[in-house]
Amino acid sequence: REPVAFFGYPGTPSRLTPEGCTLLSLATAEEDVEAALEALADALDAPAAPPPSARTAPALPSGDLDAAAAGTVLALLQPEGAIVVDESNTTGVGYFQAAASGPRHTLLTLTGGAIGMGPPCATGAAIACPDRTVIDFEGDGSALYTLQALWTQAREQLHVITLICANRSYRILTVEAARAKMESGPQALSLMDISRPQIDWVQLARGLGVPGTRADSVDSLRQALSAAIAEPGPHLIEVVL
Repeated sequence: REPVAFFGYPGTPSRLTPEGCTLLSLATAEEDVEAALEALADALDAPAAPPPSARTAPALPSGDLDAAAAGTVLALLQPEGAIVVDESNTTGVGYFQAAASGPRHTLLTLTGGAIGMGPPCATGAAIACPDRTVIDFEGDGSALYTLQALWTQAREQLHVITLICANRSYRILTVEAARAKMESGPQALSLMDISRPQIDWVQLARGLGVPGTRADSVDSLRQALSAAIAEPGPHLIEVVL
């Protein structure tokens, strides 16, 4: 339970606290964390935080899709009060900075090492908050673990929009292998490739009762996402990267 690194790497300490540091628990998950923070601020006579400065929204990109463009399009189009479930992993780099200037929203992110949390987490969020648009920003490798959540979304007609970032690989594994200073040979690299055979996400979605479309440009993603936000029920968009 002490602060530790997300993963362990050879020769790198996993514990994040300095030697001799005493850890104090302000509040547990079962307690009122917000009240505890307010009480701490009062005890320290801390001044109220100033409101965040306004940020200029980025311009809508154009042309071919890449990770930065896909995240920016999502940030610019997501509606007020949206719930965004982020399991985009290596593809989400363009989203967070752009979303900081967008409308208020809830962001649910991975809290541990489990792969495939996105589709079921988005399903649960839509059941809990039926009046809000839920967007699952999802890696293709991760989505393969829990694809059956689409069937539940279709059955319950939940307004969940799944954006599949289709880069045809378990890219996070190549990143982690590099961080661990592992040299991956051809056989290891082939295990991180999910393009043989190529997965047809549109057909998979339709087979589970969810309308599916494919976007291979910024303009087609903008059109598909705008339509999915406006229409009730679940949708899946395969974002070709």
